[in-house]
Amino acid sequence: MEIKRVVVTGLGALTPIGNNITEYWDGLKNGRSGCAPITYFDAEKFKTKFACEIKNFDPLQHFDRKEARKLDKFAQYALVSSDEAILDAGIDLDTVDKFRVGVIWGAGIGGIETFQNEVINFSEGDGTPRFNPFFIPKMIADIAPGNISIKHGFMGPNYTTVSACASSANAMIDALNYIRLGQCDIIVTGGSEAAVTQAGVGGFNAMHALSTRNDDPAAASRPFDASRDGFVLGEGAGALILEEYEHAKARGAKIYAEVIGGGMSSDAYHMTAPHPDGIGVERVMHNCLNDAGIDASEVDAINTHGTSTPLGDVAELKAISKVFGAHTNDININSTKSMTGHLLGAAGAIEAIASILSMEHSLVPPTINHTEVDENIDPSLNLTLNKAQPRKVNIAMSNTFGFGGHNACVLFKKLDA
Repeated sequence: MEIKRVVVTGLGALTPIGNNITEYWDGLKNGRSGCAPITYFDAEKFKTKFACEIKNFDPLQHFDRKEARKLDKFAQYALVSSDEAILDAGIDLDTVDKFRVGVIWGAGIGGIETFQNEVINFSEGDGTPRFNPFFIPKMIADIAPGNISIKHGFMGPNYTTVSACASSANAMIDALNYIRLGQCDIIVTGGSEAAVTQAGVGGFNAMHALSTRNDDPAAASRPFDASRDGFVLGEGAGALILEEYEHAKARGAKIYAEVIGGGMSSDAYHMTAPHPDGIGVERVMHNCLNDAGIDASEVDAINTHGTSTPLGDVAELKAISKVFGAHTNDININSTKSMTGHLLGAAGAIEAIASILSMEHSLVPPTINHTEVDENIDPSLNLTLNKAQPRKVNIAMSNTFGFGGHNACVLFKKLDA
């Protein structure tokens, strides 16, 4: 069987540092923090009082009032970002074979705000089950790709991958393989999440997973810094149009990059903690390199999972050093979560987009908020600290890991590099 080549022909983003691709890149290259005090609810009694929220998002600019009421925010974000990506790709919706266009989307949680509010309403009542008829359709994670498919009439594979923070990376890998095997021409992929809610913040606080740097929220997400104290919760969406190479060429599409490899593995160690030796993380990068058929020495940049947690950051960097050996010091390593916070199920998508934009603009976004060296981290690593670095990036790797030990890794290559 002939293995098809797969390229990226469209991008869309809705993030805490920009509500479209242009704004997102501007935030990335300038090292802008998206973190600020929570505005969605009164967080005074919460251990963490800040998050990376979407700014200036009005659903009524994108949906009529009736439609907006039927959609949880995570699904709204999915529709807005995918619309941007579809438009960016220049897909002719009147002529494309919609049976060969799929939507594979990642969401780690789904409609947590909808679930939370319905439960609160029920608990405040007299026990009579008065639930909104849209409760279930708004909440379930698969409703995001369902709505994208319905809106555009795409009748290929349509489902959600749920693997915590690795969800959208897993979605991209599934999309890659459908197209490689000739089962689809185009797949809309990516992920969305909207967990900045009382339940989301309270739940992660209960796990001691979030930063509590309430005196300086903009500096709270600080991957690789010695004073890091947990991740910062973010929200938003990222969308990518993956397309079979010859199909894209035939219609004269702009091609951002080729998707050359995807790898997955499991830590099989702990529900939330990474393996201290990074065994699963090391394996997922090897799997991805092998899938792409390239040598480790060919990788120019790695956008790490880099969540700003004491254990995870060190384990990932140790695994990178093992995989890339002497070449490690030649790689630009960064964590864009220092700016966006952690978008959970959407993290893999927006970070893959960051990697692609790094290739597009020959500039690696910084890891901001680094002020104190961690003695457990190799000082010879180039962690792209505090300021973007010019770099011709031909091959970029994006790592994404999730609670449950889910590891995913994707490789992108500048076309004909």
